[in-house]
Amino acid sequence: MYGFVLFIAVMLLLFPFVIIASFFGKIRGGNIIYIICQLWADIMMVIWGIRHRNLFEVPHDQSRQYVFVFNHISYMDIPIIMKAIRQQHFRILGKSDMAKIPVFGFLYRNAVVMVDRSSAEKRAASVQKLKAVIRKGISVVIAPEGTFNMTGEPLKDFYDGAFRIAIETQTPIRPVLFLDTYDRLNYKNIFSLKSGRSRAVYLEEITVAGLTNKDVTMLKEKVYRLMEEKLIAYKASWIGDEGNEK
Repeated sequence: MYGFVLFIAVMLLLFPFVIIASFFGKIRGGNIIYIICQLWADIMMVIWGIRHRNLFEVPHDQSRQYVFVFNHISYMDIPIIMKAIRQQHFRILGKSDMAKIPVFGFLYRNAVVMVDRSSAEKRAASVQKLKAVIRKGISVVIAPEGTFNMTGEPLKDFYDGAFRIAIETQTPIRPVLFLDTYDRLNYKNIFSLKSGRSRAVYLEEITVAGLTNKDVTMLKEKVYRLMEEKLIAYKASWIGDEGNEK
């Protein structure tokens, strides 16, 4: 309850600045909103007693543009994205139904590229929005699993979208692992918040140079295998958890 109440309090404190930023347009205003969100994440990590570290298996160039992909297993993933990814400009792909939440929904609509999976037409429109963002030199952040992994396996099956977008825009993929969000805030209960460590691991860049849409499945499987192998190597705590849905 302590964590939840302070989450609301800090969000309301920063909300007027989000409203002001929204008047600067989708690009400039969105960039300002992400700076505000990063400040929000910095504050909340201290309040929640979560110690975050970014680990780099290979050097990372923050000035380059990427399609970031991450493993999705907790409500804590969003604030951790704000701590883990400190690119100058980036956007997160998010579910459209989150925009219905009062107050938070306004921030959400102005900060993310929303995906509506209710029809093929709406999914295609979301893909076009992401491509437009990338063409403006902005990185994108996508959870290729689409929703929480509740399988007890390192990952659930990936959708094609992130990999098709990477190929069609010739933007390299940078996988990032979130190792501790499952332990900090379990998807089974929003009141399961616990203090402790948080680690984001940057894996090697996956190039898409010269690939075509015929290579989407190959690329998807390559990234999946890499992330799965590393989650096992880092002993991700949810692997084999019998409490997860099968």
